[in-house]
Amino acid sequence: MSKFGSFLIRRICWIIVTLWIVYTLSFILMRSVPGGPFDSERKLPKDIQKNIEAKYNLDQPILVQYFDHLGGVVFHADFGPSFKMADFTVNEVIAQGFPVSASMGIFALTFAVLLGTTAGVVSAIRRHTALDASFMAAATLGIAVPNFVLASLAIVVFVFQLRIFPAAGWGSITQLILPALCLGAPYAGYIARLTRTGMLEVLGSDYIRTAYAKGLNERRVVLRHALRGALLPVVSYLGPATAGILTGSLVLEQLFAIPGMGSHFVEAALQLDYTLALGVVMVYTVLLLVMNTLVDLSYAVIDPRVKIEKL
Repeated sequence: MSKFGSFLIRRICWIIVTLWIVYTLSFILMRSVPGGPFDSERKLPKDIQKNIEAKYNLDQPILVQYFDHLGGVVFHADFGPSFKMADFTVNEVIAQGFPVSASMGIFALTFAVLLGTTAGVVSAIRRHTALDASFMAAATLGIAVPNFVLASLAIVVFVFQLRIFPAAGWGSITQLILPALCLGAPYAGYIARLTRTGMLEVLGSDYIRTAYAKGLNERRVVLRHALRGALLPVVSYLGPATAGILTGSLVLEQLFAIPGMGSHFVEAALQLDYTLALGVVMVYTVLLLVMNTLVDLSYAVIDPRVKIEKL
């Protein structure tokens, strides 16, 4: 078996074990919260309460519920019905909300990578100048300000004052831009600082000095020789950043009234919709693990010194 194949098998086994642990802990924690999905201020008659619980298998012992639900997830990829959204299964809710959250996340991540990488490279090349100080100050500010605070300020400025973007909703590119920029801004700050640090380290390497000694211009040295090595810290950060962007959209989707997975997760948590909350948690977990695996594989592509068997 090739080194690549053995690496994938090890990583898949690790992912399966991690998913099982996350599923089990989430299942136990949600069932430990006081109350239930069908509790309300108006107490239902006991017969109706029993019928509802029987319909959703909540009248069974907790271990029976666990193994029944786990079997549906493992063998049929079915998270069951939503307890609070009538006539909808969890799979249907995720299928509707995931493309919305993914669209905003992809736009935000693209913005963060392009802006952060450019700012980091320019700051490293022009280090200790006013341009460097300005970019790093902006990056620090972007990291320090929470995205929901930034979103609130952006709504005041770009929606009510300048009237450039709509306040909320989903369906057009103009409704996507503002929440995506607010979501990606803190990550752009992190990427800018990582790129600057990586670029400064690479620019001091012997092979970079050799490239300059051969007469290559600065642009070619930076883009063709230095940038690949400088991006390794950024690549490491992209795995958790992708999951962070998706989970960070929870609050922003509420602020901008975007019908993504984040808004569904918040409602599921507030209303104790066990199956929907568990389904969204597992989707986020899979995304994080898959992205981390892709990041590890990209190491060997970007830096030939990194070998697959060491990952």
